[in-house]
Amino acid sequence: MRTAMTRWNPTASFVAQRDPFARLLDSFLGENVYPSEDVSNRTWMPAVNIRETDGAFYVEAELPGMTKEDIEITLENNMLKLSGERRFEKDTKEESYHRVERSYGSFLRTFSLPSQVSAEGVKASFKEGVLTIEIPKAEEAKPRKIAIH
Repeated sequence: MRTAMTRWNPTASFVAQRDPFARLLDSFLGENVYPSEDVSNRTWMPAVNIRETDGAFYVEAELPGMTKEDIEITLENNMLKLSGERRFEKDTKEESYHRVERSYGSFLRTFSLPSQVSAEGVKASFKEGVLTIEIPKAEEAKPRKIAIH
């Protein structure tokens, strides 16, 4: 005998007790107080780390299941834009999914960079699902040691 597994939702009992008019108002206003089990339709934002060294800024984004062709990077007016799309391939003829928790779809992340970056030397690499963007600092922004005479 198979038993179905359900995700425990600690707010479910609270939501179930809400007055029907309030639930109707929430649905009319578009508030998602009743989380959907269909996670694949949610918008997603890749996790990003930003770090700084003396010579550059590094933006590292987790993009599992994507290829470099799925990703676009632009740098304009000190705004770094990272966008792309992770597609859900439904080409399964003999399988049926019981649960899909990975999020799919388009994303756009925008980061404001300090004015002292050098757009000419930006490099990007993609390895094992992690995108790394190196944004060098402009020469005038790099720390310099000043000799005392």
